[in-house]
Amino acid sequence: MKNTTKFSIWYFLSILGGMLFLETLFFSGPNVKEMSYNQFRENLTEGKIEHIVISDDKIYGKMIKTDDSLSVEKETPQLTESDTTKSRLENKSELWKVSPEGKSTPWSMRLSYEKRKEELARQFYVIKLEDQNLIGDLQDKGIDYKGVIENDWLGNFFSNWLIPFLILIFIWGFFMKRMSKGGGMGGGGNNYLNVGKSKAKIYAADAEHLHNFDDVAGCDEAKQELTEVVDFLKNSEKYTDLGAKIPKGILLVGPPGTGKTLLAKAVAGEAGVQFFALSGSDFVEMFVGVGAARVRDLFTQAKEKSPCIIFIDELDAIGKSRSSNGMSGNDERENTLNQLLVEMDGFAADQTVIVLGATNRPEILDKALLRPGRFDRQVQVDRPDLNGRLMILKVHSQKIKLGEDVNLDEIAAQTAGFVGADLANLCNEAALLAAREGNTEVQHQNFFDAFERVVAGLEKKNAVINKNEKRTVAYHEAGHAIVGHFTKGADPVRKVSIVPRGSGALGYVLQAPTEDRFLMSKEELIGKIKGLLGGRAAEEIKFGVVSTGASNDLEKVASIVRSMLTVYGMSDHFPNLSLQKEGQSSFLGNGGQSVRRSEDLEKQIDQESLAIIARCYEETKDFLRERNDDLEKLAGILLEKEILDESDVNRILGPRLVTND
Repeated sequence: MKNTTKFSIWYFLSILGGMLFLETLFFSGPNVKEMSYNQFRENLTEGKIEHIVISDDKIYGKMIKTDDSLSVEKETPQLTESDTTKSRLENKSELWKVSPEGKSTPWSMRLSYEKRKEELARQFYVIKLEDQNLIGDLQDKGIDYKGVIENDWLGNFFSNWLIPFLILIFIWGFFMKRMSKGGGMGGGGNNYLNVGKSKAKIYAADAEHLHNFDDVAGCDEAKQELTEVVDFLKNSEKYTDLGAKIPKGILLVGPPGTGKTLLAKAVAGEAGVQFFALSGSDFVEMFVGVGAARVRDLFTQAKEKSPCIIFIDELDAIGKSRSSNGMSGNDERENTLNQLLVEMDGFAADQTVIVLGATNRPEILDKALLRPGRFDRQVQVDRPDLNGRLMILKVHSQKIKLGEDVNLDEIAAQTAGFVGADLANLCNEAALLAAREGNTEVQHQNFFDAFERVVAGLEKKNAVINKNEKRTVAYHEAGHAIVGHFTKGADPVRKVSIVPRGSGALGYVLQAPTEDRFLMSKEELIGKIKGLLGGRAAEEIKFGVVSTGASNDLEKVASIVRSMLTVYGMSDHFPNLSLQKEGQSSFLGNGGQSVRRSEDLEKQIDQESLAIIARCYEETKDFLRERNDDLEKLAGILLEKEILDESDVNRILGPRLVTND
C-alpha cells in the first residue's frame, strides 16, 4: 500500500527556520560594534575618528589606525627552503605559508582576511541624536563627513515581496501535490482537485478480474439473456443491418449474493471490451454538483473508449424514485439521477456503450429510469434451484480436495434457499474445518458441520448451563422435533442438539427440506406454525410454565400468519385479499410495503391472527399430550447424549410417514 506524506507542524518550523536563515544571510548588517553617543563625542573631541557617514537614524564611522592596531604589513611569512623550492617563489606572485594544521594556504588570502578583520575592528555606528553642534565640531576637527539617504529598495523587495511570494507558491504546490496523490478529503484519490472525476475502475478487455460465462453457474436463464448483448458487441452488423437496436441499459434484479456482479464481469469478459465498474454510492458526495459531474465524466470516458460496458452496482443508491411533493430530502441525489437520465439518452448512433445496472430493490427505482430507451430490459437473477446449486458447488469445489464420501447432490438438496455467495462460503468453511482437524481431504461431514455453523452459529461446547435450564431446553427441542417429525408441512428433522450455539440459542432443531418448494398450501403453512410452537407447548405440558426460549419461534409464527392474511389471501373473513403494494419485492426479506388499510380492517386482521395462533397452539399441545411417551423418551436421550442426528430421531420416533406431496 502506497504511503502518503502526513502533514506535520515541523513543515512550518522548517520554513520559518529557512526564512530566518535567509534573513541572517542576506539582510543582516555587518557585525559592526555599537558605540554610545557619549563615547562617540569623546573620540570626536580627541580626534580619533577618521571619517563618518550620517544617515537618517544612524551615524556610521571609522576610527583612525593606531600603532597598536592590527598591522598586516609588519607580518612576514615564515617559509621553509623546501616550500620555497616547491613553490618556485621567484616565478610566482603568490606566497605560501604552512599553517599550524599542516595545510598550505595562499598568503594573499590570509593577507586579505587579516586586512578585512582590521577594517571591521575600526568601524562603528552610533544611534543618531539631536545634536546641533555636531556639524560644527566635525568641521573644526577636520573630519571627513557626508550625509546619505538610505534607500535599501533591493533588500526590501526581496524580503517583503519576492521571498514571501516564493514561499507561498512552495506551500501551495506542496499541498496541491499531496491532494493530487490522494491525500485530500476521503483519501484513496477522493481529493479536492479530482472531486468531479469519475471513480469507476476500468478493466481492460483482457483483465484478469473479468470472468466468462463458464465461471457463472446456477443462473442459466440470465446468461441466455445476456448472451445476446455479448453477440451484439462482437457482431453488431448482424443486428444493425436488420434495423435492430441493442438495449441501451440492462438491469440485473435479484436477491443479494445471487451473482449479479459476477454476471456483469462475465459479459465484459465474453465480449472482449473495456469494463467500467463502480457503485451507485460512488457518485454521491458531500459537495453539491459532484454526483452530476462524475456522471458526465464517466460517460465522456465511456464514449471515448466505445465499445464498452458501464456497470453500476447498487443502482438504487442514485436511482431511487424522485419525490412528487417537492419536499425531497436529497436534492443532490436527484440531480445525479437527472444527469444519468440525460446521459443515457445521449448516445450517438456510432457509440456502442451498454449500461448494466444491478439492484435488489427494483420497486423503489424511478419510473423514468426503467422506461424503454434507458434500462430497456430487466434480467431476473433469482435464487438457484436444485440443479443450479449443484452446478455452483461444482464450480467452488474445483479448488478443494474432496474426499470420496462427499456427495454434492445431497449437499445441494440440503441447502435449499442458499444463493451463490452462501454456497461459496459453505465450501470455504468446510475446507477450514478439515484443515483444523488435520485432514488431507474435505470429508462430507465437514460440509455438514459447515452447514450447521452457517445456519445456527458456532457451537459452544464449553458453555456451562445449570441442570434445570438444560432440562427445559431438552424438552423444548424435543417438542420441536416430535411435531416437525409427524406434521405435514414441516421439514424433516436432520439434527437435534441442546449444545449452545454462537447465535444465542441454547439448543436447536435443524430441519432442511429434501426438495425445492415454490408453492405451499394453507395446511402446510399451518403445519410450519405448529412445528414452531412445539417447543413452548412441550414446556407448558411438562413444567406447567413457559420460558423465554421461544422468542425467536414466536417471531417466525407472527410473520407467517401475517403473510397468510395480508399477502396470500388466506383469511377466512376477507379471503382472496392481498394488501401488499403493487411492485413490491421481498428480496430483502421485509415483504415490501403494504397498502393503506382502514382501522376496522386492521383490527379484524389482528383478531384473526390471534385466533389462528391460539388454535394452532392448542392443537399442538393436544398432539404432544398424545405422544407424551415419545416426548419423555426423546428428552431423556437428549439429556444424555446432547446431540442426535436424523438416524437417531428415526430410530426413537419411528419412520417419518408424513410427506409434503
